[in-house]
Formats: sequence, structure tokens, C-alpha cells
Amino acid sequence: MDRTAFQAIDRRATHWLAEHGLTLLRISIGVVFIWFGVLKFWPGLSPADQLATETIDRITFGLITEDLARVLLATLETTIGIGLVTGKFMRLTLLLLVGQMLGAATPLFLFPEVTWSQPLVPTLEGQYILKNIVLVSAALTIGATVRGGGLVGDPEALYSMSE
Repeated sequence: MDRTAFQAIDRRATHWLAEHGLTLLRISIGVVFIWFGVLKFWPGLSPADQLATETIDRITFGLITEDLARVLLATLETTIGIGLVTGKFMRLTLLLLVGQMLGAATPLFLFPEVTWSQPLVPTLEGQYILKNIVLVSAALTIGATVRGGGLVGDPEALYSMSE
């Protein structure tokens, strides 16, 4: 394949990614939230169940029962997922996501004996929480587009627009 043909394919692929990448990112994160949220409706089905309910118990000073905490968290995560998949109410959806992620990070500080095996070495539970950094970064990227912004597949076109 010669260089010109490769460049043409590369331009088409980049254009396709710029056109569809954010939508695929939004929907895939939504599916993950729905999946993990639905699992939480049944006690013990989610691997995060015990840690999540203990965290909610601790931050609410025991005011919310374990069963209610599980249902509230399952509903929150499923709602976030539905918002992301449908693309509806994105500002509210992303606000809920950031709030949920802040709550999800609290076990790193509240339960270090569960989330860290030694300094800077997370347990499996800690890794499960730390991967949320990617979800937050993805949400920030999606949030940058809620007013109609997007990715540009041709940087030369972007530069010519700014002149």
C-alpha cells in the first residue's frame, strides 16, 4: 500500500472516530453503569456490594440501612446509565455521575485496610475503585460536549476556522 492510500484510509478512519467516538464512549459507559447498577438490586450479586453498603453506613452515620443503601445506590447507578445511553438530561446525569464517583472513592480513605495492601499498592477492591479515574475522565470529556461541541477529525479544518 502506498503512502497516499494509507493517508486516505487514515483520514477516513479519523473522521469516523471523531464523528462517532464520543457517542460510543457515552453509550459504553452508560451500559457499564446500568450493568453494575442492576447487579446491586440483589444482595451479594455485585462484588462491590459489601464495601458500598459499609461506606454508605459510615458516611450517613448509620441513618440509612444496608438494604435501603443498596437500593438507592442501584437506582442511582442505573439512572446514570440510562441517562448516558439515551443522551437525555446530560448535565444532570454527569452531575450525578461525579457525585457517585466521589462517594465511590471514599472507601480508599475510610477503609484503607480493605483497599490498600501497602502504601501505593491497591488491593483488588482498591483497583476496582481506582479504575473510576477513567470513568471520571470520560465523563469530563463527554461534559465538554453537552453544549454542542465535539471532536474534529481534520485538524487542518480546525486551524483554518480559527484564522
